[in-house]
Amino acid sequence: MKTILYIFIVAAFILVTFFGLGPVLFADGTARERLLTLAVVIIIYLLLGWGTIKLIRGKK
Repeated sequence: MKTILYIFIVAAFILVTFFGLGPVLFADGTARERLLTLAVVIIIYLLLGWGTIKLIRGKK
């Protein structure tokens, strides 16, 4: 069960990286739009990281 959960977390990070940083790096929009997207991606990364740490520390 723990392995499946870790695979899900890694998949979530990969999906956020692919679908989040792609538009930030390769978008044709304005700089403001790109920075807003970057801010949202960073917030998602922080939430995923915080949840992962809470999950790992809570399991011990």
